[in-house]
Amino acid sequence: MASFQVEGGHSLDGAIQPQGAKNEALQILCAVLLTDERVTVHNIPSIRDVNKLIDILENLGVKIQKINTNAYSFCSDDLHLDYLQSELFKEEGSNLRGSIMLIGPLLGKYGKGYIPKPGGDKIGRRRLDTHFTGFKNLGADFRYDKEERFYGVEANNGLSGSSMLLDEASVTGTANIVMAAVLAKGRTKIYNAACEPYVQQLCRMLNKMGAKISGIGSNLLTIEGVDKLSGCEHHVLPDMIEIGSWIGLAAMTKSQITIKNVGWEHLGLIPSTFEKLGISIERSGDDIVVPMHKDGYEVESFLDGSIMSISDSPWPGFTPDLLSIILVVATQARGSVLVHQKMFESRLFFVDKLIDMGAKIILCDPHRATVIGHDFKSQLRATTLTSPDIRAGISLLIAALSAKGTSTIHNIEQIDRGYENIDGRLNAIGAKITRH
Repeated sequence: MASFQVEGGHSLDGAIQPQGAKNEALQILCAVLLTDERVTVHNIPSIRDVNKLIDILENLGVKIQKINTNAYSFCSDDLHLDYLQSELFKEEGSNLRGSIMLIGPLLGKYGKGYIPKPGGDKIGRRRLDTHFTGFKNLGADFRYDKEERFYGVEANNGLSGSSMLLDEASVTGTANIVMAAVLAKGRTKIYNAACEPYVQQLCRMLNKMGAKISGIGSNLLTIEGVDKLSGCEHHVLPDMIEIGSWIGLAAMTKSQITIKNVGWEHLGLIPSTFEKLGISIERSGDDIVVPMHKDGYEVESFLDGSIMSISDSPWPGFTPDLLSIILVVATQARGSVLVHQKMFESRLFFVDKLIDMGAKIILCDPHRATVIGHDFKSQLRATTLTSPDIRAGISLLIAALSAKGTSTIHNIEQIDRGYENIDGRLNAIGAKITRH
């Protein structure tokens, strides 16, 4: 198990380029299975989860050419579908949450798809019902082997368009159903569809390939099935979660950091939510400049004077992936804030580690935590930590970079799942992180 040794208390300075978006890349890479023609994808982040999915695609028979560190071409004209029933696939697929999105394109193009129960972050229950209910609405038969923990869907007579109302606005569920429906016969309408920028990107890419998807960016997607899709080129958006992480890092370490080429039009509420904590954010072209907060930052109150509450919700609401960052940044704010994690019941359990570092946090229940900020009058203490998941891991790293002394963070493989060469990139702007 690898670890970081982090020497905290240093101010950072410089520019950092956000990586490609992990959550978009996982969808886009699954979509290459929908065509026999070549698909070239740029700005793919070189992170553990994405690289695992590329390995699965290669084992499935996809011809892959690496153009550079962050660009690949894919050709899925001769797949080995028997791999889907192999022990190797059961092992590889179960270690990657994003592998669930292989089913949609496989079902749409080949009439069958299989997947072991996928892994991923331990942040509470993450149901798959939305995916499989959608596939059944399109005419697929579903089965689940409880002993093998193995899912299967088959459509021996092909898929047919259907109108459906999703029980939740699941991002991966929407993506999976869309990828199955683009080659189905007839029209599909998906109500309560997720409309995150990454789902929009997937739909635009599929339209470039010849799909007929309308309503992109709304919660009602209409898909007219087509007979086949062609190849295309696609560029992955910058990762909004990483952008939010660097905003929080700059504030916590009293640093001036420029975040380059952020894609402002795709950031939604992220800038304004950090501003609620008193963090100044300046726009310079398509860059974000976070100035040095020498005098700290003060949490706003609501108009009636009540305590600020920050919560997550489906897009265009604030993303749950950044609530861990918000919570850490609030530990040094001037004032108090209630963090309400509505979507995952185990994501706040890492706060005990912050309390050990000297943070003033009251964990009200699995979904809510009240943070009383130190206003930098008391630094967090260095300690030994273990990263439980990707987002908690980056939050603990930010806490360690702001703390007095040297901290050790174990299980950094979790951080590597979502952040590319994070130690090298942060060390380039003044951090002191050593990988062991």
